[in-house]
Amino acid sequence: MTHSLKACRLWLTWASLGLLTLLAGCERPPMESVQHGYRGTGMVQVYNPRALEASVEANEVPPAIPAGDTSGPKASQIYKNVKVLGDLSAGQFNRLMASMSIWIAPQEGCLYCHNPANFAEDSKYTKVVARRMLQMTQHINTEWKSHVADTGVTCYTCHRGNPVPSAIWFKSNPQPYGANFMGDKAGQNHPATSVALASLPNDPFTPFLLEQKDIRVNGPTPLPSGNRHSIKQAEWTYGLMTHMSSALGVNCTYCHNSRSFQSWEGNPPQRRTAWFGIRMARDLNKDYMEPLTSTFPDHRKGETGDVAKLNCATCHQGAYKPLNGAPMARDFPELTGSGVGQAKLAQK
Repeated sequence: MTHSLKACRLWLTWASLGLLTLLAGCERPPMESVQHGYRGTGMVQVYNPRALEASVEANEVPPAIPAGDTSGPKASQIYKNVKVLGDLSAGQFNRLMASMSIWIAPQEGCLYCHNPANFAEDSKYTKVVARRMLQMTQHINTEWKSHVADTGVTCYTCHRGNPVPSAIWFKSNPQPYGANFMGDKAGQNHPATSVALASLPNDPFTPFLLEQKDIRVNGPTPLPSGNRHSIKQAEWTYGLMTHMSSALGVNCTYCHNSRSFQSWEGNPPQRRTAWFGIRMARDLNKDYMEPLTSTFPDHRKGETGDVAKLNCATCHQGAYKPLNGAPMARDFPELTGSGVGQAKLAQK
């Protein structure tokens, strides 16, 4: 009997140890937090060290090709149909073209945009789009320093070696299942990564990053005297905020004072930067992407026939600063105000 009790206790001990080991494998690994506000205010950023490590690797910057010779004839004197970068030297022009091949189409190279029989012609839509994107990049680096500062952007900021950036968006279909008794669901309760799989409207980009709908939740007057800041309206705002949080890999308190989300008093400087970023996205989607609708082929458009547009994730891709703040544009002054971009700035 004594031998049986000892064996039973030994078995229970090993079983308990095995269960503890199994449960330990189910525990979430520890997170890390960084306080960036006064104690007791909740101004803390929480990070997953494993995800952060992967993010650092994903945001590495390719080495820049050595700068081109600035002397010699201009690109417009050597090549035909150079409409944007003609004021660069041939050396600068060729270096930028080679860099763009690496940034955007490392597999196809120059032929992704150019007809090998005649590099000058615009027969491929990709060349027409690329020309406009060069103008857009110059526009960002000259007129949106309020958001990109002197860090600037290049084609690689969004493309990361892909012909199409991994983070783009199209307008959602308001009636994906046709007209029925459910009416317009506004994209709610339909899983979408755009709002971190929440039950929020899955297209907060059309009203806020294309149109100029009011994002602020708190209304200036009581209901119903012209106050449209209802709970329903707030759901769209929360959808956008959820996207921004995921796109930058940060908490809400990265930009907001936790004591009063609506107030600008005591906010970190990031909120001001984000305010300009929202308006920059509107500007780029409205003036650069939407006008290209007729240029893109149908297979590159969305369900409603619109072109791809950008949001916060297009550049940030999970990092609080695109490419973790690497100043890529410093190595490419051609994209920081030369040519058409500078001419456009001078006209305003």
